[in-house]
Amino acid sequence: MGLVTDSTAWLITLTVLTVSRYLLADVEVTAAWGNVLRNVGLVTLLAMALQSIGGYVNGLYRRKYVVGSLDEARVLTFLALGVTVILSAVVLATAAIPRSVILAMFPMALLIMGAVRLMFRAIVEGRSVPGEEALPALLYGAGELGHSVVRQMRVDPLSEFNPVGFIDDDPGKKGFVLNGLKVLGSGERLADLVEQTGAQAVVICLNRVDSTFLREIHNVTDPLGVRLLVFPSINEALNQRRNARSLRDVSVDDLVGRHPAEIDLSSVAGYLSGKRVLVTGAGGSIGSELCRQIHKYGPAELFMLDRDESGLHTTQISIFGHGLLDTKDAVLADIRDPEGLQRVFRDRQPEVVFHAAALKHLPMLEQYPAEAWKTNVLGTLNVLNASMDVGVERFVNISTDKAADPTSVLGHSKRMAERLTAWAARQDAGSYVSVRFGNVLGSRGSMLPTFQAQIEKGGPVTVTHPDVTRYFMTIPEACELVVQAGAIGEDGQVMILDMGEPVRILDVAKRMIEMSGKDVEIVFTGLRHGEKLHEDLFSVNEQVESPRHPRISHAPVTPASPSDLAFEPWLEAARDKSALVANEPEGPQERRSLSLQDEVFGSRSVG
Repeated sequence: MGLVTDSTAWLITLTVLTVSRYLLADVEVTAAWGNVLRNVGLVTLLAMALQSIGGYVNGLYRRKYVVGSLDEARVLTFLALGVTVILSAVVLATAAIPRSVILAMFPMALLIMGAVRLMFRAIVEGRSVPGEEALPALLYGAGELGHSVVRQMRVDPLSEFNPVGFIDDDPGKKGFVLNGLKVLGSGERLADLVEQTGAQAVVICLNRVDSTFLREIHNVTDPLGVRLLVFPSINEALNQRRNARSLRDVSVDDLVGRHPAEIDLSSVAGYLSGKRVLVTGAGGSIGSELCRQIHKYGPAELFMLDRDESGLHTTQISIFGHGLLDTKDAVLADIRDPEGLQRVFRDRQPEVVFHAAALKHLPMLEQYPAEAWKTNVLGTLNVLNASMDVGVERFVNISTDKAADPTSVLGHSKRMAERLTAWAARQDAGSYVSVRFGNVLGSRGSMLPTFQAQIEKGGPVTVTHPDVTRYFMTIPEACELVVQAGAIGEDGQVMILDMGEPVRILDVAKRMIEMSGKDVEIVFTGLRHGEKLHEDLFSVNEQVESPRHPRISHAPVTPASPSDLAFEPWLEAARDKSALVANEPEGPQERRSLSLQDEVFGSRSVG
């Protein structure tokens, strides 16, 4: 169709312009009409030949472009311009047709070519519309993503949704028409617009949307019985093109843990690309996602270290597509084995280390504090010593919000890991930092899978306290910020990730029960030993600032020397502090400031 259309466009253009030129000039050419038409025909044949050759070379006539798309329009414009330049040179040299025709032939020919293509596309798209069973849907967001989604919905006869209008919070877009649909108003009028349009679904068409925003929208749509749909996050859709078919109903993960990260790709790539990178705890939920994130930046080698061979198998499959476990990238080792760890480091010679291996279940570690000591404290020291031994350039220790004013064995062990990392920063030329964040959704034994299992069994859902709150973030988004923090972290500091507003656990449990459609009882079990009612990301006496990234704060850490470590004084201090905080009034604002010196074993100073 393209070649015939464009050849016809040149025929019409050159004939109409030439004949019009003579008629408008009122020139007597009756006897010469045969010559005029012959010259027009010769010039037209030349134009057709040039158009055909150029269109074949650039793929225009080999179906390389979508009909009526911007890509096709761009190629067509340059081709028509090139043909016009050559024709102009011929006309000026031979005067085969009036020279004044040169001025108008490019815009006229291009207009005809483009108009035919747009008409063809409109006819094709008009035939492909959502079926009668498609749900009327409001699209929240009249930007690029909204533009793309509405076009895909309207041309897909199998689309589950039929768009009926846009919602956008930009007042300047009110009344704006996009692909035939108007922007009806802002999100403040969501309930009214749902009633006005009869919408049965609301589709979020925003590139970056956090859980707080989604909860606000869900609080409006849920009572109305309207479906709320979102696109996968950037991380989920990294290797896919987001389109109307990738839509899914909003999940509890979206409502609780979406916190899109702003990543400076240049700074991240600068310290990962072409480097030998080692990740401890690579078989765990955090470690495995860190490996996937790091792999995107093209490290020279990626070493995945864990004592869990099944976890390593799963991680290797997710990254490399095989689980052979016979390659150098999968390292079976225990961070509690200092000699074995040093052998691995000396063999692999990592330049960047992410230390994610840890024991993390608070109630279990309250029962078995020696295990927390061996893994989270001594294991971290072993990884630090091995890293210093081979002279790593950068070391990133994964910490937790429970290390801020710790009240549990877990919190104390992770706080000591932060302090040991700060000590290593003073001993070695490399950069050593810790990264602290709260609960991650989807990790082993995390809250949401537990609630889901309890709901599926018919309940009860167990919540420790009606007022308990926690910070949440999805694993991919947390790991994205961890990688960014590794790029901007200053030696010896702890980097604290912004996890948005804390979420009340009872609200999450209620929302999950409502979304399940089941009648499930909620039972309060009481706070366990060492648990806080409200978690904190910062200690009360930490000097916090955010100089380089809006979502990452910096705080200095008091170093702890390995020579000062002893299990019994550490355990006694952890138990005493837990008891102190447990007897204080509940709430983060009412807690007393606890001295960092209390975390050192005995009264010895740290170096």
